Amino acid sequence: MVDVILGLQWGDEGKGKIVDYFASGYDVIARFQGGPNAGHTLYVDGKKIVLHQIPSGIFHDNKINLIGNGVVLDPVTLKKECDAVESMGINCKKNLYISARTHLILPSHRALDKASELAKGNDKIGSTLKGISPSYMDKTGRNGLRVGDLLDKSFISQYIKLRLKHQKLLDNFSFNEDISTWEEEFFEALEFLKQLQIVNGEYFVNDAIQKGKKILAEGAQGSMLDIDFGTFPYVTSSNTITAGVSSGLGIAPQKIKEVFGITKAYCTRVGSGPFPTELDDENGELLRKTGMEYGSTTGRPRRCGWIDLVALNFACMINGVTQLVMTKADVLDAMDILQVCNNYKINGEETNQVPFQMMRSKVEPVYKKFSGWKTDITSIKNFNNLPPEMSAYINYINETLGVPVKFISNGPGSDQIIVAS
Repeated sequence: MVDVILGLQWGDEGKGKIVDYFASGYDVIARFQGGPNAGHTLYVDGKKIVLHQIPSGIFHDNKINLIGNGVVLDPVTLKKECDAVESMGINCKKNLYISARTHLILPSHRALDKASELAKGNDKIGSTLKGISPSYMDKTGRNGLRVGDLLDKSFISQYIKLRLKHQKLLDNFSFNEDISTWEEEFFEALEFLKQLQIVNGEYFVNDAIQKGKKILAEGAQGSMLDIDFGTFPYVTSSNTITAGVSSGLGIAPQKIKEVFGITKAYCTRVGSGPFPTELDDENGELLRKTGMEYGSTTGRPRRCGWIDLVALNFACMINGVTQLVMTKADVLDAMDILQVCNNYKINGEETNQVPFQMMRSKVEPVYKKFSGWKTDITSIKNFNNLPPEMSAYINYINETLGVPVKFISNGPGSDQIIVAS
């Protein structure tokens, strides 16, 4: 049996805490796409840790954590992450597995990412400059190097060949930075990577399913950043939706059961791109300040706005979401009035569909107002004890999306989750 947890907005929905919460009920936690541009924040024994590539079940003893073939892996970031995790008493060599088909991010991928973004000038898409896009480009261009290639005696010659190709591209960008120190760090990290458990991920995970193990597939970024269905071109380079589980782990679609979709109680976005419900006023600033909305990977302040049910309905549809998890509901405690976008107005006409290209149309959100609950909800444990104003807010979302909110995160603590009976 395979269940999926993924974000329904533009990332930063709080997936790390939620995966950590659910992990105890599963045998295998597997990342199926993305790279070190992900930032899944956990609090372990009161200490904050941000995971970029390691699955968020790593702190659960005797749980298997798999980095799937749909991920692009930066060995340097992985080594630093493993060092941080091991400093907290976890042995990564024991319960972390990596698919041999996982593509590697090279130092020259990072350089290409930076050079390309700089060349865009005012048309930047807001890349995290981690080398994600160039690595996926080499994957689809059939040039990339994979984790399994490390075990081949021809790896160095393959690396040099690809590195020379990248250098020609960098020369076209007039990129003159010396990345030799990046390469030294990279090759040191490769030696560490070789010590981890490299497996045929697709056989590994299907064997676990055959044995009756419970698999939790962990997504990165968010559905509105999907390369096909997101707000293109302001998207990531992978399929962030449920379909990505099949291609990113080698799991047949009929094996998937529950799809847990995570949404904040409001909306945020990092970087460029359309954001219909964005607030450039005191409400937006209050959301940012109260929610501590700064990118866990980049540190950039997040753009903030009201919840967008048009986009959420779209995300639920393409993912087949069966249960909703709402995070950061406590951030709304201080708000007098809440607004919910339930339609878009485009060229004077209302629609409940996400347009093909948001950037080419003036998209105006159509709002429904709700009274704020003006109550501290951080200690509530039961849905029945929600303030009536909050119940009205949740019920409207349930009815509009046709998918129930089953879990509400009401604080950063691992125990601060309200579960529907």
